[in-house]
Amino acid sequence: MDMDAAAFEELVIDELDQLPDDMVEGLENVVFVVEDRPEDGSLGLLGLYDGLALTDRTQYGMGELPDRIVVYREPHLAQCENEQELRDEIHTTLVHEIAHFYGIDDEQLHEMGWA
Repeated sequence: MDMDAAAFEELVIDELDQLPDDMVEGLENVVFVVEDRPEDGSLGLLGLYDGLALTDRTQYGMGELPDRIVVYREPHLAQCENEQELRDEIHTTLVHEIAHFYGIDDEQLHEMGWA
């Protein structure tokens, strides 16, 4: 599948807007970023939570750099054959990475069907 960065970013924004309010209302000091690929250039990683989970924070406040949730465009496009598959995979990636913000690990996500 082929899609330019601007169109892909619009899909990410669209899918983010469709997430349940109770999932996104608790996100504080988090930015969402779209990048082409992970730093190692691989196509196996769809997203990344770069920050400190709420469950691991002892002190957090003003002046802290925001946590980042990164969605990688090229790995998504490599795994999807059409726009609906792409939307579904972006949705799953967003839920997965937001879950890491809340302290839910990959094992728990797997049990819940999100890994």
